[in-house]
Amino acid sequence: MIIIMRKGASKKEIECVKKTVREAELKPIVNQGVERTVIAVVGEITLEKAVLMDRFAALGGVEKVNAISKPYKLSSRDYHPEDLVIKIRGVEIGGSEVIIIAGPCAVESREQLLETAKAVKAAGAKILRGGAFKPRTSPYSFQGLGEEGLKLLAEAREITGLPIITEVMDPEDLDMVAEYADILQIGARNTQNFKLLQKVGKKPNPVFLKRGPGVRIKELLTAVDYILSEGNQNVILCERGVVNFDNETRNLTDINAIPVLKKETHLPVFLDPSHATGRRDLIEPIGMAAIAAGVDGLMIEVHIHPDKARSDGAQSLWSEQFSGMMPRFKAVAIAKGRRLG
Repeated sequence: MIIIMRKGASKKEIECVKKTVREAELKPIVNQGVERTVIAVVGEITLEKAVLMDRFAALGGVEKVNAISKPYKLSSRDYHPEDLVIKIRGVEIGGSEVIIIAGPCAVESREQLLETAKAVKAAGAKILRGGAFKPRTSPYSFQGLGEEGLKLLAEAREITGLPIITEVMDPEDLDMVAEYADILQIGARNTQNFKLLQKVGKKPNPVFLKRGPGVRIKELLTAVDYILSEGNQNVILCERGVVNFDNETRNLTDINAIPVLKKETHLPVFLDPSHATGRRDLIEPIGMAAIAAGVDGLMIEVHIHPDKARSDGAQSLWSEQFSGMMPRFKAVAIAKGRRLG
């Protein structure tokens, strides 16, 4: 349920509501909105506790109490009506600008990363991606450079000024990755790794949550609530393709998910056309379609030598290809009344 406070409700009244929620062995999570404060009541609401709605409604400063029937609560617009804008090192995600995240699938060497970072920045990317820890299907494939890769990402940030995003796979590595990364990426294989989601929910770093290939939209949003309920409200959602019945592309790009997510949740929504298609020749048209559908940004794989890449070379762009398509991305963004680059 959510408790909607009256306009102008005092701090004392809000604190009283929070105290009453805790006394009921539930957890209050506060959203300080533009016009009024909304308090989400989190926990198991049993039949016995359902009577609490009347008790909460009678408290001072409370305008009304609403039940949320959806399985996801904190990621719902019922709780947070306004769009969330996340600010990271001068970059605003979820605002009027369509943000491009670009870089190699995996950090392979200092030369490879720095050259790619400089190229994507020159083309208009605002955030640098790069995997230090890589979840691979085969145990014999390149698994990433680990902490050395994180150090190289930090150096690239220092040189280019680009914030960095990298994936965390193991809760045991979380503290180390969070020390280096501006944004923590949770990959598609860990969309429903609930223990990991709860742990990143305790970190201050924004979280970039990718949708798993077999995960429904409602399941994605309930997964988000595992993060939000731990206190971290800065989550970015990423569509990256769902299970395909054809072998022409790596995944089936769910463009439908973009407007659905924008309607259902206040969180920024991205699309990863590199993983959604698995083909570099499809990144531009799918990226343009995503911008037209309303995404807040794209995540794109770029490599200085895709033919020599140790991970996902077939879906990585040459830096010249990336810079060549950015003006067309920008044109679509402008047509949607937004900015890019």
